[in-house]
Amino acid sequence: MTAPRLEVDLDKIQHNAHTLVERLAVRGISVTGVTKATLGSPEIAGALLRAGVSALGDSRIENIEALRRARVPASMTLLRTPMPSQAARVVAHADASFNTELDVISQLSAAAQESRRTHGIVLMVELGDLREGIMPGDLEDTVRQVLLFPSIALLGIGANLACRNGVSPDSRNMSELSTLADRVEARFGLAMGVVSGGNSANLDWAISGADTGRINQLRLGESILLGRETLHRQPIDGLHTDAVTLVVEVIESKVKPSMPWGETGENAFGETAIATDRGPISQTILAVGRQDTDPDGLHPPPGIKILGASSDHLVTDSGSVLCAGTEVTFQLDYSALLRSMTSPFITKVMKGQSGDGPTVGSGAPWAIDRNNGLSCLDREPTLEGVQHAI
Repeated sequence: MTAPRLEVDLDKIQHNAHTLVERLAVRGISVTGVTKATLGSPEIAGALLRAGVSALGDSRIENIEALRRARVPASMTLLRTPMPSQAARVVAHADASFNTELDVISQLSAAAQESRRTHGIVLMVELGDLREGIMPGDLEDTVRQVLLFPSIALLGIGANLACRNGVSPDSRNMSELSTLADRVEARFGLAMGVVSGGNSANLDWAISGADTGRINQLRLGESILLGRETLHRQPIDGLHTDAVTLVVEVIESKVKPSMPWGETGENAFGETAIATDRGPISQTILAVGRQDTDPDGLHPPPGIKILGASSDHLVTDSGSVLCAGTEVTFQLDYSALLRSMTSPFITKVMKGQSGDGPTVGSGAPWAIDRNNGLSCLDREPTLEGVQHAI
C-alpha cells in the first residue's frame, strides 16, 4: 500500500464524537463537528453526523464547498470571519458564518440579497485570548447595526479561547458570555438561539459540573479526531487517541556517527543545529518531511527517536537498522494532523463505515517488513567503518 499515508478509522472517530455528544447533551450543549483538519472529507463528515453532531463547521469555504459537492446532508457554518472577496461563495454554500466586522456583514448582505437567500450570522466576542472578536463594550452597538442589514439573520453570539494565547475557558469568561447574551436579548427583544462557548478547550469546564449558563453549543474538532483535550493535551477518558495515524516508509537505514563533521552554518531552514555525541547510532531516514507534516508533532513508536527533518526526509535514531520498505506508524498532534491532511503527497485511507475496510497493517505491530522476510542484519555495516568515516 502507498506510503506515506494517513490511516483514518471512521468507527473510532464516530465513537469519539458520539461519546462527547452524549456527555454534553446532559449539560444542555450541542456539538458542531469541526471538519477543518480533514480537508472537507465527506467520509469523516459522515462519521460525525452518524454520531449525532447537530451541524458541521469549517474555517475554509473551499472545504464546505467540497462537502456540498459530496452532498453531505448537514447545516454548515463558516467558522472564520469571511473574506469580503468570498462573500458570494459563503452565502451560496454556508448556512451561517461567524463574524466580527460590519463591512464583511455588509458584503454578505448584498450577496444574500442578490441570490435571494437569508444568511445566518453569529457575532464573535473577544473574551481575552486576543484572536478574533468584538470588544464586549461594542457588542450592543454592533448588534444594532447588524439588524439593519437585509437578508441577514442574527442567530446569536459566540467566543473563542485558547487558540492564540492559551486563555482557558472558565466560569468567569463563560458567565460573561452568558450575561452578554441576556443583555442583547433584553435590549433588542431578540432570542439568542446560539450561544457558542468555544472549542475543544472548553471540555474540562463543560463537563466539570460548573453552571453552563446560556452556553448551548461547542465546536469540537481535535477532541474528536485525536481523543484529547486541548489545554493540556491529555487523553479524554473513554475516547480513542489513535483514530488517525501516519504510516511512513523507510528509505535508508545505516549505522552512522551521531555528530556531524566539518564546518557548520545554518541548515536549510535557517536553524543552527545542536547535536550531542552519543557515538554511532542506527540512523534511519523515512520518506516524509516538513513539506508533508509537522515533524515536531509526530509521536514515534517505542524505540525510535526523531532527530530532525528537512523538506523531504525525517531522520531518526531507530535503535537498530531497519530494512528499506519497512513501514513505521506515528501518532500525531493537531499540528501534524492538519498539515498531513492538507499535503497532496500523503494518501488518505479510510477504514470502517464507508471506508475501504481494514488496510494492510491494521492491528499489526508498528513496523511491517516489506522485504519478503529478508533480514537487514546481513547488510548492517560495522562500527569500524563508521569510525573510519570520522
